[in-house]
Amino acid sequence: MSTMIKIAGLSKSFGSLEVLRSVDLEVRRGEVVCVIGPSGSGKSTLLRCVNLLEEPSAGRVEVDGVELTDPDADLDSARRHIGMVFQQFNLFSHLTVGQNLTVAQRKVLKRRGPEALEVARSNLERVGLADKIDAMPSQLSGGQQQRVAIARALAMNPHVMLFDEPTSALDPELVGDVLGVMRGLADEGMTMLVVTHEMQFAREVADRVLFMDGGGIVEQGTPAEVIGDPKQERTRTFLARVLDPTHARPGAEG
Repeated sequence: MSTMIKIAGLSKSFGSLEVLRSVDLEVRRGEVVCVIGPSGSGKSTLLRCVNLLEEPSAGRVEVDGVELTDPDADLDSARRHIGMVFQQFNLFSHLTVGQNLTVAQRKVLKRRGPEALEVARSNLERVGLADKIDAMPSQLSGGQQQRVAIARALAMNPHVMLFDEPTSALDPELVGDVLGVMRGLADEGMTMLVVTHEMQFAREVADRVLFMDGGGIVEQGTPAEVIGDPKQERTRTFLARVLDPTHARPGAEG
C-alpha cells in the first residue's frame, strides 16, 4: 500500500515555545489514523502542518507524492486534494448550504454552475442532508452544520481528509451523526488523519492510534494496543483520566 502522508523531522515553534519536536509519521493510502492526547500536546498543530496552514520550523511534509515544504511547491494545487474539517464549522452564514458547497468548486476547480450543484447534491446526500440544500446555516443544528462542512470538503474530491476534533464543539446528542458520516468515509477507503477525543470512535474505526504528548509521538499502534493495552505510563495515565473521569484527582497531570 502506497504512502499518502509522509512527515520527517517535523518541528514547530511559536517563539520560544516548541510545540512539535522532530515528529516522523507515515500514513498509508486508505488508512485511518486517530491522534489522541492531552491539550497542548501538539495534535492540532501537527494536523495544520500537513497542509501548511502552519509553516513548520523544520522538517519535511509530503502529501500524495508532493513535498509541500519545498519552497517551489505549488501549494494551491496540492491543497485542492487535501480536505480539512475544523472544530468550528466555518460556513459562510450569508450563503445557502448549496452555495457553501459550490463556491470553491466554481472558483478553484472551475466547475460550471450545474455541475458544481450536482456535486453538491451528491455529497449532501452522502452526509444525509440532501433536503437542506436551500437552507441557511442558521437554520441548521451544530451537527448538521458540521456535516455540511464535511460535504463541502468532499465536494473538492480530496485524496485525504484531515479532521481536527470535529465533534468537540457539538452537544453530545449531535455527535453520533457526524461520527457516522466519518465511519462511512472510512468504509469507502478515504485516507483520514483524525485528531479526536472520541475514544470509542478511535477503537472501532482507526487502523492506527497515535498518542501524543509534549510535542512528540509517545506511543502508536492498533487501537487494541494503544487504547486497550498501552505500554507507556504517560499513555496509561491519560487514558485512565479520559475513560474514567471520576477517578481524576484535582490538580493531577492531564
